[in-house]
Amino acid sequence: MNVQVLVVSTTESFLAKSLVGKLETVGIPVAFNRGDIKEIDRYRQQVELIILFMNEDVADITDKLVYLRDMAADLDRRFILIGDEEQHDIVKKLIPDSLVLKWFMRPLVMDELTGCIRSYIEENTGENRKKTILIVDDDITYMRTVYEWLKGSYHVGMAGNGVQAISFLARNKADLVLLDYEMPIANGPQVLQMLKNDSETGQIPVMFLTGHGDRESVLSVISLKPADYLLKTIDKPALLKKLEEFFEKEKKK
Repeated sequence: MNVQVLVVSTTESFLAKSLVGKLETVGIPVAFNRGDIKEIDRYRQQVELIILFMNEDVADITDKLVYLRDMAADLDRRFILIGDEEQHDIVKKLIPDSLVLKWFMRPLVMDELTGCIRSYIEENTGENRKKTILIVDDDITYMRTVYEWLKGSYHVGMAGNGVQAISFLARNKADLVLLDYEMPIANGPQVLQMLKNDSETGQIPVMFLTGHGDRESVLSVISLKPADYLLKTIDKPALLKKLEEFFEKEKKK
């Protein structure tokens, strides 16, 4: 079942059920869930937006909220929260504002809510879907800098080493991996080989990040046949332009 919107309510809420019916009417694939983590996990790769109806028991479902928060953070997805001020105060201690698209208070204006959902889905699916980029680098400062540069234009994941990268890609799809060429334990070439040897990740394009621009170093990188390589001295405008051009070429293939 294709699901773009996940409506979560721990009770058989009339409003939640009404919302599901409204979204189905306008052709948005939607699923209703009462906080069943195993069932939520089935939709993990498909969900673009999580609608959380905050009920009176919200303080008792922290495990479910943490799971939903971590899933949204991994996939760079967003929440719409529905509930009163007291419930919102509880939830915002677990779910950061950066993951919240909007908070609606009751009484709910259904047309306003569905309009918000439709706009978000139209802007984040199909041809308009943001690409997902995984950055793999043991230099946390540099990785976070690149994350800040890209987060406005792409869904961005981060991994500090090859093991974390493989773990991320086992749970999430990626359109491109930016991979540090020089890392301890498993270096960039070794991680690239691991990705190529796995049927699930073998087709993901990889661009190397390297701090060396001399001819010998560049030839060594190119010999591994990555999608491209980027010098770590690249600035934000140049990086964004490079990635835009890359995805435009991919679209034409």
